[in-house]
Amino acid sequence: MQRTLESLVEEDLSQEPIVALLGPRQCGKTTLAKRLAGKRANPVYLDLERPSDRRKLSDPELYLAPYSDRLVVLDEIQRVPDLFPVLRSLVDADRHPGRFLVLGSASRDLLRQSSETLAGRIRFRELTPFTLEEVMAEQVTLDRHWSRGGFPPSLLSRDERQSFQWREDFLRTFLERDVPSFGIEVRTPLFERFLRMLAHLHGQILNWSRLAESAAVSVPTARHYVELLEKSFLVRVLPPSETNPGKRLVKSPRIYWRDSGLLHTLLEIEDFDQLQGHPAVGASWEGYAMEEILREVPRVRASYYRTHAGTELDLVLERGKLRMGVEFKRSSAPEPTRGFWEALRDLKLGQARIVAPVASSWPLADGVKVVPLHGLMQELSDWGAAADKVGEQGP
Repeated sequence: MQRTLESLVEEDLSQEPIVALLGPRQCGKTTLAKRLAGKRANPVYLDLERPSDRRKLSDPELYLAPYSDRLVVLDEIQRVPDLFPVLRSLVDADRHPGRFLVLGSASRDLLRQSSETLAGRIRFRELTPFTLEEVMAEQVTLDRHWSRGGFPPSLLSRDERQSFQWREDFLRTFLERDVPSFGIEVRTPLFERFLRMLAHLHGQILNWSRLAESAAVSVPTARHYVELLEKSFLVRVLPPSETNPGKRLVKSPRIYWRDSGLLHTLLEIEDFDQLQGHPAVGASWEGYAMEEILREVPRVRASYYRTHAGTELDLVLERGKLRMGVEFKRSSAPEPTRGFWEALRDLKLGQARIVAPVASSWPLADGVKVVPLHGLMQELSDWGAAADKVGEQGP
């Protein structure tokens, strides 16, 4: 499948000496990197999970220096973090675009040396599992994408059983191999229980004390585990709105699993039929639709709004001077609550959308519409372009 990020990374390589393509394991980084490398003359590819390739870098400067005229792809860069100072030295000695494409299964916060050592020499891009826009171009249905998630081996499995099994294996590998590689010492059964607890909290406000008590860990440990999952691209922590309309606001974040397929695996939902009858179907739809929306509009400030009196809005999007409220309803005839309308008044939002599994849009009030997910994504694509234009023009 064609990845929408491909053209952007190709452009980055024509401008920057180092480009970092980050994202969760198995989301397609290596496939995309090899497609890009295949367009260049004699690229060099090293998989740093292979001992033989790591041994080639026993003296990295000696090995890499002769390849200054080629694109060098370094896969799973987090396995050899000591490489970053060497890359800086090589780039400073011979700086030109497209020298290194580094791939990592950890955020740049986990790859601390990259942000410190390579400042001004590197551009970061995040590759997610397949997006709805990408799979619809290949005639994959929204229901299948929502049920299985976007990881290529899960989405493209021949049947539901194989897809579910792959996701179970992915989570097991994360627990047994990836977590220890980040320097975290934790008993696998304990951390697996923590993951399942977070799946049951999907879409809910995090009560750190209650979460820590239920998981039999301290509050700092619970926060550390969530931070690790967030920086491994597996969960999204949605902050509360910072708007102060003179109301008592809830100030704790909400937690969401970024891939709906992994969420369903942790909840033991094996196929789409089971999902439709599961109590978590509404929360799953909310997280799935939210993730697709946030992928569509980069550099957007996202939050949720909730007062202690119960007034609530699922998502508040802000970029430049443009603002929009979004509510998620798993219904063919959604009816907003009174709290939704109160939230729009509190926040003075002139635009709001209710995302539902409907075929077409219809208005509910001035500036407020019920819309299908894909329709809102198209609208937000234009909205993001408008925000860019406003930003270019200045206040």
